[in-house]
Amino acid sequence: MRFLVTGGAGFIGSHLVDKLLAGHHEVMVIDNYDPYYSREIKEQHIKQHITNPNYRLLEADIRDRQLIFDAFATYRPETVIHLAAKAGVRPSLENPSQYVDVNINGTVNILDASVKFNVAKMIFGSSSSVYGLNEKVPFAELDPILNQASPYGATKASGEAICRSYNHCFNLPVVALRFFTVYGPRQRPDLAIHKFTKQILMNEPITLFGDGSTSRDYTYVEDIVDGIIASAYYQSEKYEVFNLGNDRPTKLSELVASIESLLGKKAIINWLPEQLGDVPRTWANIEKSKSLLGYQPRIDINNGLRLFIDWFCDNNQTMGIR
Repeated sequence: MRFLVTGGAGFIGSHLVDKLLAGHHEVMVIDNYDPYYSREIKEQHIKQHITNPNYRLLEADIRDRQLIFDAFATYRPETVIHLAAKAGVRPSLENPSQYVDVNINGTVNILDASVKFNVAKMIFGSSSSVYGLNEKVPFAELDPILNQASPYGATKASGEAICRSYNHCFNLPVVALRFFTVYGPRQRPDLAIHKFTKQILMNEPITLFGDGSTSRDYTYVEDIVDGIIASAYYQSEKYEVFNLGNDRPTKLSELVASIESLLGKKAIINWLPEQLGDVPRTWANIEKSKSLLGYQPRIDINNGLRLFIDWFCDNNQTMGIR
C-alpha cells in the first residue's frame, strides 16, 4: 500500500513508519520539524528510514496548502495517516491561535487534498483530550465531547467534527483515533515519563501538580501503532471513531513510584497546585476497538516503563547514566 504520513518524523509517527517499511509498504512522510523540541531528535528518529528505497521525506508545513496539494499530486497516496499537530496541553494555553491554525486549518488542507486526489482512506490522529472534564469513566466513543479543558483538546475535537463533515459531504472514508497518553522509546522530552526519568537520574527535583491522585491511561507506543495499522485495513465507508488506550489507568503517585523502583533511586519532589488545562483522569473504553479492529494492547505499564528506561539509558551515555 502507498501511505502518506504527516508528522512521520515525530514520536508516534517514526514508530509507525518503522512498521510500515518493515511491511514493505511505500511511505511518504511530511514533517516540518516543528521547533517545539530539537530537530536533531527527529533526525535521529528517522536515520534508519532515509536509506530505504520505499521511503520519501518532504520537509513541509501542513499549513502550506499549495505544497501539500503538490505532494499529493506527485505521490498519489492510497491511505493518509494524519498525525502532524501542535502538541501539548499546557503550551496551548499560551498560544491558542497557533494551535487553531495548525490543528484545524492544517487538517482542512489534508482533507481537501485527500478528496481531490481520491484517497481511499484518511486516518486522523486525535486525542483523549477531546473527553476533557467528562466524569463518566471509562471514556467511550459515543460519550459527548463538549467539555474540553484546554485549547489543544478543543482543536482536536474540532478536527474530528471537520473530518465527520468531509465523510458526509464528500464520501471520504475517515477514521479518527483517540490516543491515550502514549509513551515508550523516542517519547517527546517534555512529557512526564521522559522528564521524570532524566531528572531522577540527574538528582534534579521533579515537579508534580496536585496531590498525586490524577490518573492517566498510559499506552505503549507499539500498541498504538498496531491500532493505527489495524484501522488502515478496517473496511468501512462511514466516519468511525476508535479509542486506542490501555484500559488500565495509573495514578501519578503510582507512576513516580514505579519509575523510582526501576531506577533504584528516590525522586526529589516539588509539589505545586493543579494546573489549568489538566484533567483529573483519562481512561479508555476499548471494547469497540477490540471488536472491530482486533486491537489488543500487550504492554503493561511496568514492562513499558522498563523498555523506555532501557532505551533512555542506552541513548544517554554522555550523561554518565548506566
